[in-house]
Amino acid sequence: MERPGAGGINSNECENVSRKKKISEEFEANTMDFLVDMPFATVDIQDDCGITDEPQINSERSKEKERIKSDRVKKRKPKRKDYQPNYFLSIPIINKEIIKGIKSLQNAIIQQDKRLAQTMVRDGSFHVTLMVMQLLNEDEVNIGIDALLELKPFIEELLQGKHLTLPFQGIGTFGNQVGFVKLAEGDHVNSLSEIAETANRTFQEKGIWAGESRSFKPHLTFMKLSKAPWLRKNGVKKIDPDLYEKFISHRFGEEILYRIDLCSMEKKKQSNGYYHCESSIVIGEKNGGEPDDAELVRLSKRLVENAVLKAVQQYLEETQNKNKPGEGSSVKTEAADRNGNDNENNRK
Repeated sequence: MERPGAGGINSNECENVSRKKKISEEFEANTMDFLVDMPFATVDIQDDCGITDEPQINSERSKEKERIKSDRVKKRKPKRKDYQPNYFLSIPIINKEIIKGIKSLQNAIIQQDKRLAQTMVRDGSFHVTLMVMQLLNEDEVNIGIDALLELKPFIEELLQGKHLTLPFQGIGTFGNQVGFVKLAEGDHVNSLSEIAETANRTFQEKGIWAGESRSFKPHLTFMKLSKAPWLRKNGVKKIDPDLYEKFISHRFGEEILYRIDLCSMEKKKQSNGYYHCESSIVIGEKNGGEPDDAELVRLSKRLVENAVLKAVQQYLEETQNKNKPGEGSSVKTEAADRNGNDNENNRK
């Protein structure tokens, strides 16, 4: 038998190499078919194994959809540093017993430190905040009004015709910078929290940005050090607990939820000290059939604004009419008068 030359390959070795290559290719093909059927096939197999069929296309489309969705969310929601709430949902406090108790608390604190008089929340402004939001223009305010109106049936369904009583007792602070009257513990807290969550969801579904989600803690603010920033320079950096020690467990009274207002933080307050109110919803019926003061104020304001607007438009129209044909008419009249006088003088 003739030996192959150096570096040569006989026919048997060629067959073995060819057979191994074929087995390797079949194994790789079977392996890839198996991997493609796995749930993670569209994630990164195409990168590791060089697959360029449909799974890769689906993956690219999926990534593109996620990117577009992410861009939309970023455009819809302002950056946190740019977010500044300027409207809020308010539950007004009108129970005279509660207001009287808060005034006694405020006076007791002022008697101990007269400088704190400027930190007190004024009469008429007492309220519980359900949520805050940012409304940048009149169109968004109108959307907010629509969202508030849509909120009413959800609340009434939740309460099932029953009154939601809010009892206030004790004092608390936020970082010793804001003093507030606490809402006493009980089932009413859960109901109010559910109303707040529903409100947040309803407004966000309308596209209204309501800020970062945070735990809802209902409270009735009676003083804020931020109202008098000059106090910090005079050494008053915190609210001393000794100032309200006598009211730690004081029962201030109960408020029945009957109205929720959409209020502005920036617009001028009403004459009674309450915030500018864009719209309101009444929950159930008010005791004694009393008129809804906030709604009357809002409607009256709308009527006055419409009347003023109509008067201004009428004035502008009359002014324009005088300027356009009037100028020409006056010139013609003066010319006619001169001609008439000249003719009359000639006759004389």
